[in-house]
Amino acid sequence: MVNANLKLRFKPVSHSWVALHPQPKGVIQFIAGAFFGTFGPMLFYRYLLQCLFEQGYTIILLPFNFSFNHYVEAGFLMREQYEILPELVRMASVKGYDYEAYLNDKNFSWIGHSLGCKYISLLEGFTALPPEAQDREKFIRNLLSYTSDESHIESVIADINILFDELQQKIIEDQKLIYTYVGRKIKINSVFIKGQVSILLAPDISDTASAIRPRSLADIIDNLGWGVKPTPEETKNLIKDSELFNIMGLVCFKSDKIAKLTCEWFTKTLKKPPKKFINTLEGGHLKPLGIQLGKYIINLFDKPLIELVQERNKGFEHHVIQLLEELKEESI
Repeated sequence: MVNANLKLRFKPVSHSWVALHPQPKGVIQFIAGAFFGTFGPMLFYRYLLQCLFEQGYTIILLPFNFSFNHYVEAGFLMREQYEILPELVRMASVKGYDYEAYLNDKNFSWIGHSLGCKYISLLEGFTALPPEAQDREKFIRNLLSYTSDESHIESVIADINILFDELQQKIIEDQKLIYTYVGRKIKINSVFIKGQVSILLAPDISDTASAIRPRSLADIIDNLGWGVKPTPEETKNLIKDSELFNIMGLVCFKSDKIAKLTCEWFTKTLKKPPKKFINTLEGGHLKPLGIQLGKYIINLFDKPLIELVQERNKGFEHHVIQLLEELKEESI
């Protein structure tokens, strides 16, 4: 599983961090949990990222700001993907690395942990947005009409339309840039992430109260209109209404109380993914975090604290890698 000759080294690109593989078979865009995604994901998730890199993937760590407006952050993440895409080709060509995998966005996959899974779910759900502005407005109104007031609905419609137009223009710019760099065309299948595999590790689609204590203070924030947007109900409606999520894998943990309800909802609600794409493993919510020291893994916030590499792989990384390969075969 581990090739010691490949060293995981991240370099800043745009607002993100990129570890460029010399012979990539694909790209993994990783969105971490709320705290760990902001403060050093390349450290806290080091062992998982190293294993994925050694399987032949270029790794992109996508950041996000602490915010209750997840619409805005999801839009930022989508813009960031199109900022990084031509840079991958340019950097690879300069280094003499293979860049073929970057020329079709179906070779791009997503892995998220905790709150990061909500952002991936939003990007997947946005894929269902119709191309025409009038149809998009109808889609959004149907989604939000039972949970939001008119001013909020109008704001979301305006923001989505702006984002949609920006991304369409950015795709054209990326295609021109990449052709300038290597004389090749890139295939982009959707404005958002249609056809791209995703894996959700301990997904947490929760409300304001999960981030703010006590509950009474969270209720005040919600009543003032400053709470989490979209709400868990709106996010789940988007997931259901999109009729997508057909090449998504789910990894849940037996001792995880934080993601328990979200995992149960995904498992019960979606007709897909099939059962073979759902893994329930030993461990708690923070099992994906870990650092290697010699032949041991330090499970920073999980039990056992110290674990042999082989045991850690058997209990977690092996399942993630196998799930990723099975999903990629399903997407062909």
